[in-house]
Amino acid sequence: MTRIAVIGGGIAGLAAAYAAGRRAREAGRPVEIALFERDARLGGKILTQRAGGFIVEGGPDSFINQKPHGLQLFRELGLGGELMPSNDATYKTRLLRKGRLLAYPEGFRLAVPTKIWPFVTSPLISPLGKLRMGLDLFLPARTSTADESLADFITRRLGREALDRIAGPIMSGIFVADPEKMSVQSTFPMFVELERKYGSLTRGIRIARKKAAAHGTGATSSVFTGLRPGMDALVVALASRIGADARTGTAVRALRRTTGGFELTLDPGGAFAADRVILAAPAYASADLVAEIHPTLAAALRGIRYVSSATVSMSFRREDAAECPDGGGFGFVVPRTEPAQLLAFTWSSRKFDGRAPEGRHLVRAFIGGSRHEELAGLPEDELVRITRGEIGRILRLRAEPESVWVSQWPKGNPQFDVGHLDRVGEMERMAAEIPGLHLAGSAYRGVGIPDCIKSARAAVDAVFEA
Repeated sequence: MTRIAVIGGGIAGLAAAYAAGRRAREAGRPVEIALFERDARLGGKILTQRAGGFIVEGGPDSFINQKPHGLQLFRELGLGGELMPSNDATYKTRLLRKGRLLAYPEGFRLAVPTKIWPFVTSPLISPLGKLRMGLDLFLPARTSTADESLADFITRRLGREALDRIAGPIMSGIFVADPEKMSVQSTFPMFVELERKYGSLTRGIRIARKKAAAHGTGATSSVFTGLRPGMDALVVALASRIGADARTGTAVRALRRTTGGFELTLDPGGAFAADRVILAAPAYASADLVAEIHPTLAAALRGIRYVSSATVSMSFRREDAAECPDGGGFGFVVPRTEPAQLLAFTWSSRKFDGRAPEGRHLVRAFIGGSRHEELAGLPEDELVRITRGEIGRILRLRAEPESVWVSQWPKGNPQFDVGHLDRVGEMERMAAEIPGLHLAGSAYRGVGIPDCIKSARAAVDAVFEA
């Protein structure tokens, strides 16, 4: 019997344990799977709270459904009927500029305009900025295959104004990162491919949209997909199907090579002998475990930067928000040039149905990240004070919130700096020097839920193909 240890009970770890159990059953191969999570609960950054008819997400509230691994797993788990598209009729993100909320023009896909007239008439970009963005159709494609920062890529193709007012605020909000350091190949590889294939971002996205429309997946497709009961339904479904010994409140303090595999030292006390180990913990935690086995790999894992963030959710009566300016969309993002302490703000009860009871709003603010990381570790009451002050100033939403939920994520966001994929490839090569050891999780080839699932399945494939 093969004994498989999965270290880390976030989505990557749960998906790995689930996939390993399924593969073993299909192959008729006897395995024993044990999952170890140091926290008292499973799910990692997926944290759903329910109270008084509210469904509050402390971490991700959805996933981008362009990546197939998420949808595939949800359906395997019987959650297909619970998938809920975002309310794209209200998908009108705003930019905070000089204290005012300006709508992104209709037809924008991330940073690229796909509809001419809304773009031409928008006050978001100056006339010179629009002309500069239009040059994307005529500029030659870059010939070098070397990685570059997202900021350099967007500035090169669309201009600095497009970076500061469009791409930077939206994309740094998604990754809680600094676009001047973000690897474009790691975070938005589709941009690199569109430039290579079509010579222009604008041309490439228009062609891609036409192809999607021709296959019936165009304008009716939602941007985000969530779960009606809350995102923790994924955690519950995985935990009930992994067929593994899932031990919460159990930290792995040491990992030692043995003649037949590995020995894990556990806290509370005890040990576990394993033939295969999947490290699905944060990179810095995995580094501590492999430090004696492979010091060079440990140093590389520690080289992946992490930043801290926090979310503050509040509930209000609908009439309290009656005077909010231009509040019909999902929310707003904040550029780095704006003197504000929030990264972004979302009307959660508008983005998805069923998140608040009748007559109430649920909102969520994002704080910290690479721009204001020092704020993320403040006491909860201070985070609430900051949020109330900012939404009062920006939205004129000054009423006392009826309820408040705060989630803090210290070192919760891996940063994909320029050259990240090359470094990850080297880490994977070094990990392969340790027979039976495999890496998985958000630190390597994508931070979203589908990325974590894909990473977990790749690790399991390696276990069973060894």
